[in-house]
Amino acid sequence: MVFFRAGWSAGEVPEETTSFVGRQAELLRIGCALQEARLVTLTGVGGVGKTRLALRAAAGLRAAFPDGVWLVELSPVPRTEQHDTELLALVVMEALRLADQTTRPALEVVSEWLADKRLLLVLDCCEHLTAPCADLTGNLLTAAPGLRILATSRQPLSVRGERVLTVPPLPVPGQDCPPAAAGQGEDAVALFLQRTAHATPEPGTEEAHREAVADICTRLEGIPLAIELAAARLPELTLDQLRAHLRARFEVLAADPDAYGDGEPRHQALRTTIGWSHELCAPLERLLWARLSVFAGGFDQEAAQAVCAGGLLAAADVPRLLDGLEAKSLLQRRLYMTGLVRYAMLDTVREFGGQWLAGLGEEQVTARRHRDHFLGLARRADAAWAGPGQVAWSARTVAEHANLRTALDHCLTEDEGQAGLELGGALWFFWYTCGYAREGRHYLDQALARWTDPSPARSKAVWACGVAAIAQGDAATVTQLGTKLRAAAEAADSPAIRTAAAYLDGAGLVLSGRYAEAAPVLAAVISTRHHGSAYAGARLAAWAARPFVHVALGEFADAIAVAGALRADCEQRGERWARAWADYMQALAERGLGRPQEAAVHARAALASKVLLHDSLGIAVAVDLLASVAADSGHGKRAARLLGTGQRIWDTLGRPQAGIPELVSARAACEQQARGAIGDTTYEAAFRTGLQHSIDDGLAYALHHT
Repeated sequence: MVFFRAGWSAGEVPEETTSFVGRQAELLRIGCALQEARLVTLTGVGGVGKTRLALRAAAGLRAAFPDGVWLVELSPVPRTEQHDTELLALVVMEALRLADQTTRPALEVVSEWLADKRLLLVLDCCEHLTAPCADLTGNLLTAAPGLRILATSRQPLSVRGERVLTVPPLPVPGQDCPPAAAGQGEDAVALFLQRTAHATPEPGTEEAHREAVADICTRLEGIPLAIELAAARLPELTLDQLRAHLRARFEVLAADPDAYGDGEPRHQALRTTIGWSHELCAPLERLLWARLSVFAGGFDQEAAQAVCAGGLLAAADVPRLLDGLEAKSLLQRRLYMTGLVRYAMLDTVREFGGQWLAGLGEEQVTARRHRDHFLGLARRADAAWAGPGQVAWSARTVAEHANLRTALDHCLTEDEGQAGLELGGALWFFWYTCGYAREGRHYLDQALARWTDPSPARSKAVWACGVAAIAQGDAATVTQLGTKLRAAAEAADSPAIRTAAAYLDGAGLVLSGRYAEAAPVLAAVISTRHHGSAYAGARLAAWAARPFVHVALGEFADAIAVAGALRADCEQRGERWARAWADYMQALAERGLGRPQEAAVHARAALASKVLLHDSLGIAVAVDLLASVAADSGHGKRAARLLGTGQRIWDTLGRPQAGIPELVSARAACEQQARGAIGDTTYEAAFRTGLQHSIDDGLAYALHHT
């Protein structure tokens, strides 16, 4: 199961939030290079605009890649010794929204899915992961002849066949431009003027105004980030004051070339501008900037207050200071999903803050506060998961994915076993229901192997690893972990842990196809008292699995009874995930009893909840079931169109029907039934309609048409 973080449109690059200036020659070069080479790497100094250029180029090339243009953001991936090619493949797999949660290596899954695709992959910010990026690109390009990769990095990946294009600064007035860039000599000025449109010159001063802007852009060497930062000062400075301040800063740099040095190859103009921006910040803004550098992939106000407040910086001051940093273009405000406001820092700005944080000697303490905050967040999400806030917690944990990964990496790197086990265990629902089982296994396998002393945190981590293994269909591991958890329950004399172990036992039997043996085990779990403990999810998961066992055994009436009881319990709780599976299982049972209308009602209810939770695997199986119900009712054309919609969803997930034999055979039977009812020509036309329409349109058709 995967959360569709960028909406339903497969392979769309993010929309631009500000105007794009110039770069026509570079865009042409990138397009030509991608026709001639399968790996093109844009290199250049920090702040020169590599990411923005790559995204604009990718958007312009979308029509040439029928299987989409996909962005893989690597800047949130921590730079640690833990990361190898397989882990990077997992990040790519998540970006591609592949729902394959088997135990196969992620590199194998991604390579197999890409093998027949014509697709452009944008790997952004590779510089801190050049070795695994080089290995990954080599493997993927070998496996997928139709694949093209556009990478951004401060240094080449040094892969055979790589075409390296250096991204220059924007042209400035008076600069000699190559013939291909004729007419672009003032792109830097155009950028400055667009970012300062509010600061129009006084009548009669336009020429002096433009001269000052030209001088500023020339001093800033046409570096887009430097121009953006300088332009952000105009609300509090006049243009002449801005020009004078920059001249003074550059005079300092000329006298002391190492004034803003950081050991990185970077234009002096950018070093100077960032350093000047830092100096012009209020002391508390500087402190907040430094502490914010610990976040990966963005943050919200609550996290900023929890992690960054302390000493002279009060939590109550943080919102005002965030606004100040945003006004100076040092932070970017973003609206995430359902109205959640988050902030992000450009990599170069974040790096400067990290260097300042190190200079303050606060790296470790801030990293621990970051870990503590996200451990607390995971605890709260765990406790609230089976309640009315489930949808919101699902969205929030997915939004904080990069920070959760960073916190887990910190625990492993700093040998913080208790926190690592507890964090990995509290995120059981994230691994199990949100589509991150592979990543959960990665962290939990390491943690459990390293920290073996019995403890409540270790028992919860065993449980979390077990449910991640369930999501992967790994029956042997589920059974093994169930045995370990049962031993821990006996040692601790814990009924709650015993219940969790029993669920793993029952799930292992289900995955092994031993349904008759699984039935009493799961029934026993359901009948246990709700302990209000850290393992409350075990009873709910067992309850969701029980109707499936009845359906598999042909006990349709029993499946309906169990599903109905589960649905009533979930309605009382305000829970959605298990309720959706109860509706899905009841739909299967109603269909088994020959009641297609009732089956359609419950299948649509399951689909509605799965859409709300962005549960892509649940959405796909529900659409396929609605197609089968339509075929049963003699609506062959509707069935064909729904199969087309389902195919479009499965195409974004990886293997059709997730490779589950029962789902594969059900889909084949539905197609045969629909073709027999309406004929091949009508079937193909209806199927193409479902396949070619957007997924949003297909889901609306599935939910509202009968």
